[in-house]
Amino acid sequence: MKIGLIAHDAKKVLMQNFCIAYRGILVKNELYSTGTTGRLIEDAANLSIHKFHAGKLGGEKQFGVQIESGGFDLVIFLRDPLSPKPHEPDVNNVVKLCDTYNIPLATNLASAELLIKALDKGDLDWRETVK
Repeated sequence: MKIGLIAHDAKKVLMQNFCIAYRGILVKNELYSTGTTGRLIEDAANLSIHKFHAGKLGGEKQFGVQIESGGFDLVIFLRDPLSPKPHEPDVNNVVKLCDTYNIPLATNLASAELLIKALDKGDLDWRETVK
């Protein structure tokens, strides 16, 4: 499965810890991320990740193109809802595109854990059939 990973600055350490905790599951999949988040995950969890540009430098737009082209089976986007971002339209576009293209999306740790455990159990295998 192809998994997209994004985290706002205030959630990057949480994303690193998530990836360390679920490394055994994540390592079996293709991982994609915005640049800074991807580098931090690689360093912390020793995972191989295809990295786009940093989010505010166009990475979220690249991420959106990947969603539109059917390039992800699920997205984990740990958002910071308390701090507005200057590139907020791009951030909201990722959420909108996941809804539009029926991509499972987690925006907080609780939903991320549910999705990753579902992936491990095979509950997302239907994605392969849809392709």
